[in-house]
Amino acid sequence: MIGITGANGQLGRLVIKALLNTVPANEIVAAVRNPESADNLKALGVQVRKADYSQPDTLTTAFDGVSKLLLISSSEVGQRVPQHRAVIDAAKAAGVKLLAYTSILNADSSPMILAQEHKPTEALIAESAIPAVILRNGWYTENYTQSIAAVLEHGAVAGCAGEGRFSTAARADYAEAAAIVLTSTQSLAGNVYELAGDNSFTLAEYAAEIARQSGKAVGYHNMSETGFSEMLQGIGLPAGFAGALADAETGASNGWLENNNKTLSALLGRPTITLAESVKAALAAH
Repeated sequence: MIGITGANGQLGRLVIKALLNTVPANEIVAAVRNPESADNLKALGVQVRKADYSQPDTLTTAFDGVSKLLLISSSEVGQRVPQHRAVIDAAKAAGVKLLAYTSILNADSSPMILAQEHKPTEALIAESAIPAVILRNGWYTENYTQSIAAVLEHGAVAGCAGEGRFSTAARADYAEAAAIVLTSTQSLAGNVYELAGDNSFTLAEYAAEIARQSGKAVGYHNMSETGFSEMLQGIGLPAGFAGALADAETGASNGWLENNNKTLSALLGRPTITLAESVKAALAAH
């Protein structure tokens, strides 16, 4: 069986959707914090099991019979390492034969705040001796397109990345890549994949693409890292998370979110979804 942690999240649901193209539903375990809120997954016919990163006992039970496991990194910045450790320990106890982990681009060398919990998690996986594949996902295009309504309202994309370039990919691309790794008949254990979109863009170019497709005036407003963090807090983001996002944009200005190796498209066997396609979809949903 194949298990997916955080299966009720945005990435997890897409991984399951991709797996269902080749894997029988009853051979997929959706490990979720609250099974009561996973009716959408139950409707697909997959096994839904309670798996709370902060309750290790639930993890051991959830992973029973699972041979391949995707550890989707926790969304709780600052708590990820102990939570991930609990998952890794439970996976080892359950006899998982392959562990895949969603890390971040250049996790071993990136100075970004968001990378700081991925590096020790990768080390814990190595220490566990569980055969593993590391999926170092780059920035999601949805990190930006999910806010397209606000961009149109204000006529501006705000950020602090300057001329930094983002090699983003759609969440669906990363999900499909994870499904391919989990269903591969070849042994991929030991592989570390630096995954990113085929083409990069600046936030000014992103703003220009929205303007082109929407027919509305949209520009890029570059801010200081502190100013951008304060703006994010002003719209409701917790201070720590806002600071981490602002730090990531500063990281992008220094090249840490750009990658031109096309490893993701090679793994997918097709080009990654373009920025233009993602903007078109976001505008249609707006």
